[in-house]
Parts: sequence; C-alpha cells; structure tokens
Amino acid sequence: MINFNEEQMIKNGEIIYRQRESIEKISDTLAKEGFDLLFFTSSGGSMAMMQPFEMWINQKSAIPTGSMISADFTAMGCNRITDKTVAFLTSKSGDTPDTVEAARFLKQRGVRLVSVTGVPDSPLEKLSDFNITYGEGRPQELVFYLLIGRLLWNQGAFPDYPRFAEELKHLAAALVEVRKQADPFCLEYAKKYCREPYHIWIGSGDLWPMAYSYSMCTLEESLWLKTKSVSSPEFFHGTLELLEDDVCVTLLVTEGPTRFLDEKVKAFARQHTHKLTCFDAGDYALPGISASFRSLLSPVIMAAVLQRVSKNMEAVTGHSLDIRRYYRKGGY
Repeated sequence: MINFNEEQMIKNGEIIYRQRESIEKISDTLAKEGFDLLFFTSSGGSMAMMQPFEMWINQKSAIPTGSMISADFTAMGCNRITDKTVAFLTSKSGDTPDTVEAARFLKQRGVRLVSVTGVPDSPLEKLSDFNITYGEGRPQELVFYLLIGRLLWNQGAFPDYPRFAEELKHLAAALVEVRKQADPFCLEYAKKYCREPYHIWIGSGDLWPMAYSYSMCTLEESLWLKTKSVSSPEFFHGTLELLEDDVCVTLLVTEGPTRFLDEKVKAFARQHTHKLTCFDAGDYALPGISASFRSLLSPVIMAAVLQRVSKNMEAVTGHSLDIRRYYRKGGY
C-alpha cells in the first residue's frame, strides 16, 4: 500500500484517546454550567467534519443547535446567540483567518468557546475557554465522538455512552483495517477515473458533508479535478439531468437513517451512466466496535476509505496532494 504506516496511524489515534478524561471533563463542565444553544462554526473541511455531530445531537436530543460557516456568521451574525451559548470551532492549523475572526466575534459576546486544533498554542486556542489539541492524531472526529457523546450522556440522551467510549479505544486500529480492505478497490478507482473531465459526488445525512468536503478540499483543491457535489435528496432536483453514459458519478452510502435516500440515487444512476461507483460504509468491518454503534461511525469509516483514494490518486497521477496555486499563497 502506498504511503501507509499502520503503526503510526494507531499511535496517532492513541494521542486523542489518551485525552479522553480531559475531554469528558469539558463536557461535564458545560453540562453543569448549562447552555441555551450549541453553535458550530468553522471553515471548509473543518466545518464539514463537525456537521455530522450537530446532526447527531438533533437526532438524539432536544438540545437547541445552530451552525454557520464562519465568514457567513461574522458577516450576518445570529440573533439566537447569547452569553449562555457554547460554540465549537475547529482548525487543523489553528490560524484559519475566517475561523479565528468568528472566535473573536463570539468571544466579544460572552460565548464560551471550545476549540479543536492540530497544533498547540495557536491563535484559536488562545481565544478559547477550552481546547483539545490532537497533534498528528487521526481521526480528529474521535475528539467529537467523546466530547458530544459525553454531553449527550449528561443530558440523559445517550445512555450507552460509557460502552461506546470504551470501544472507541479500538477505533484507530479498526480504521487501519478499513484502509487495508478498501485499498485494492480504491487503487482501481484511481486508475479508472483520475483523469475524468468531470465528477459528480453524492451523499446523504452524515455523509453529505463528506461528499461536499472531499470533492472540494481534495478533488478540487488538491488534485484540481472539476467536481460537482450534491446531496442524495437534492440530486433529484436538478443534477440528475446531467447523467449520461460516460459521466463519472461517485456515491457515498451511509449506514445512518438516510441510507434509503442513497439507495434511491443508486437505483437511478445505474440506469443512466456506466461510470457509477458506490463506496458503502456498510461494506467494511470494524473490529472491536459493536454493530449497534456502526450507524454513528459512517463519517470516519468513509474518511479512511477516501484517504486511500487520495493516496492512490496522487501516485497514479503524479500530482502531489500538497501542491497549491492559490490557497494560502497570497491575499484574497
């Protein structure tokens, strides 16, 4: 397997899991102090990474939530926000300008800030009341499974949290096995479709943010491939008209409650293009994780699978994932 270090990946996951106690203390403190709104704001792929957790809260509880892309938020504001609100922000670099500006905006209004960053002592961390630094740890989502899961448990909305959290110690190793299982198919996909002139990426529910962010942050930003992303239900309100025999369509199939929407897309697309690929979260084993928790984990399963697509695309095309023409190259 190309660019694959199993030992390091497991160690990376341990970086986060060793922080379980301190992460849970943050949730316990927030629950004790109380809040009127849980607000999620960040930029780009970081925002997409958090969105399934807002969905999780909405499915499991009656806790009020809100979310806005940081630049939209600072431009428009949100009248639901008060000094009793808790905001969650994340940035790998900790210095994403729009996200840092949103943090300042929120701080001025007395909002408590919980940030998740990839590096210590970042501008975002310095603005925050609470911070979790994951370093080279992956998956970053593990922080939110512990943080939001514990918060739901404190609200009586997720009684299985203690068992779930205990099993999450196996997550990094389980996702290594997902990568191994997925790699041959991902390599084949990369070889077949790495030079397609146009891609359509589709997903629903907790995998819609993944379809959106992967198409934008990896295929467009990193590999410079022309890509359209659309959610499974919205596919039938316009994008379906673009399907022809040679149009490349990639569907991410969740194990969550919106799976039937993905199946509907699959049934239609297989009749109208010869280039349909389905990556189904349900196809991959998760050693050490109970079947009852799988419906929560589609985003991290799919992130592991798509990492193998990225690494193989990079190798097949010779186009480094680190090359940028414009992003962070100057003012805009």
